[in-house]
Amino acid sequence: MACTTFLVGRKASNDGSTIIARTDDGFFDEKKLITVPPKKQPKKYKSVIAHLEIELPDNPMRYTASPSIDQKNGIWAACGINEANVAMTATETITSNARVLGADPYVRYEKAKKRGEKDTPGGLGEEDYVVIVLPYIRSAREGVLRLGALLEQYGTYEPNGIAFSDEKEVWWLETIGGHHWIARRVKDDEYVVMPNQFGLDRFDLNDAFGKQKDHLCSKDLREFIKDNHLDLNTDGVMNPRYIFGSRTDADHVYNTPRAWYMLRWFNPNTYKWDGENADYTPECDDLPWSLVPEKKITIEDVKYILSSYYQGTPYNPYTKADNPKKGIYRPIGISRTGVTGILQIRPDQPEPLKGIEWICFGSNAFNAALPVYAQTDTMPKYLSDVTLDVSTENFYWGSRLLGVLADPHYGQSIQHIERYQGSVAAKARALLNEYDRKMTETGDFSLVQEANEKLAAMAKEETTKTLNALMKTASMAMKNGYSRADN
Repeated sequence: MACTTFLVGRKASNDGSTIIARTDDGFFDEKKLITVPPKKQPKKYKSVIAHLEIELPDNPMRYTASPSIDQKNGIWAACGINEANVAMTATETITSNARVLGADPYVRYEKAKKRGEKDTPGGLGEEDYVVIVLPYIRSAREGVLRLGALLEQYGTYEPNGIAFSDEKEVWWLETIGGHHWIARRVKDDEYVVMPNQFGLDRFDLNDAFGKQKDHLCSKDLREFIKDNHLDLNTDGVMNPRYIFGSRTDADHVYNTPRAWYMLRWFNPNTYKWDGENADYTPECDDLPWSLVPEKKITIEDVKYILSSYYQGTPYNPYTKADNPKKGIYRPIGISRTGVTGILQIRPDQPEPLKGIEWICFGSNAFNAALPVYAQTDTMPKYLSDVTLDVSTENFYWGSRLLGVLADPHYGQSIQHIERYQGSVAAKARALLNEYDRKMTETGDFSLVQEANEKLAAMAKEETTKTLNALMKTASMAMKNGYSRADN
């Protein structure tokens, strides 16, 4: 699944929160936001794509999820926050190379060729990870270790990156071939950009096989690298991209430009990003995986960057200029996004209020981010009651409609979109502040349900109002319009 991930350490955010966020860029997948109680968690999990059966522990926690409405290809839960305020987003499809896959091939499902023979199950994939990991972990580190053990046992049929966070730490795990993996803790004062490409640009094997303070990996990674002659580094410093990653022409139009734009936006003065003698260009293979931002990062910053399409550059697909560079790179805020989860764990709040899930549906360029408290038994129907049919009665389809109406009339519509995004953000902040204060003062944390319902009602009102405005704008621009004054 072609996605974009953005991670923020607690000292890099404006309020001390950890933040993990990802755009789930399927093929216009219909999505919803739900809460999965322990009684609804299966005891035995069976994947659709790989036909793999896994026995699950008998002590699951409640968790949020954004599954697909049509589950013919599996659940695809995307992201969520569990009862212990641990967040997970899975997955960012990444890249690999022939050397790695020759040494450790993917574990793919194979249908029996002859009668009487059994099918061979495949490994794990994006369809599975959230459901089989998130309900059972009480820290970000535990998430890495549980998933790592599952990968070693069952393998995977695709290359993926997975993020975990709790109130103190953010961890990033990348799969390597069929059974290997590597993971690193994000530094507290840094942020990370991940655009569908193997990302880690430095790793300390001594720590991974020693104290394991900031680095973890599969048990035989050292031998795997050595025995298969995978290490291409020449300076004694381990750059995992050289060993496990890619460096292709496709990366230079699809992946690296997104990383360049995100880094450029958060560190505009740290390096020279444009023109001759630029330190980094959109097609550089050595863009940093992480940096210390020039200013603290807010939720609104995360939403903006995951909505971006190269504004302020010649690559903006909506620019009126007759520029040959227009639209040549894959944008971050792409048309086909199903759901974006911005998962925030707030250390300065009581346990029932720590986890906030900012949910976005459809193309981020035209939608709004709506926060909800994660520690609740049910989600508002406006977020959870989604069907395959188009409707204005839920946030998913309302958000999709905004994009469809605004995109063809960008110049006339963008003012309505910007007002909408700003209004939802401000009103959502006000409601969060109101209910944070009310629940902290009274100790009545059952009010999270009331708060979520008010947030959803506000989003519905603002979305409907903006749809009305866009409908008029689009109607005025119809090609079969005519008046006598046109003569």
